[in-house]
Amino acid sequence: MKLLLTAFEPFGKLRVNASEEVVKKIVHRNGRSHACEIIAQVLPTEYSASAGQIRRLIRKHRPDALLCLGVAAARDAICLERFALNVDEEKLPDNAGRIASGKPIRRGGPEAYRSTLPIDKMLRALQRRRIRARISNSAGTFVCNHAFYVARDEVERLGLRIPCGFIHVPDLKGRRRRSRGMPLSKMVLGIECCIGILGSSLEQ
Repeated sequence: MKLLLTAFEPFGKLRVNASEEVVKKIVHRNGRSHACEIIAQVLPTEYSASAGQIRRLIRKHRPDALLCLGVAAARDAICLERFALNVDEEKLPDNAGRIASGKPIRRGGPEAYRSTLPIDKMLRALQRRRIRARISNSAGTFVCNHAFYVARDEVERLGLRIPCGFIHVPDLKGRRRRSRGMPLSKMVLGIECCIGILGSSLEQ
């Protein structure tokens, strides 16, 4: 399986982005095991730049599957996102200073795209391993949702029949006083578990 795996850089007051740390660990571990071919990319936390990068990556590599990761610091579980919405809306500026005000990501595009990852199987596998996880119907309306929507849109426009979706990880445990967070090692195990389910689904 050739997997395109993306994460995001820090943004706002978040000095460390857990999704980036997870991807770094997975790439290192996979390099020793050669479980699958992983093409990893840390995206800028910018609407336009992240969209451009993810479209170029899909066109260049034509992966067998695409998994985007991001951090949702206020959440306490790994969240398997079900929908990407065609809207940008967030008071927090992205790293380029842009503040989104309710404009569509692609004018005339579908109102939403559904994840094509096997999220129900992923959830059951995570629960068996006692890793906090749930399915979420909203990836928000910040850059994470933007990249998720653009990825699904590009896959559809290119006619690629590949699994594509987004997973939010919590903040790193202990980084914020009021956040339960999750240890990096457990997040890595959780995302590796999801990648394993993804690989198995492609073999069926």
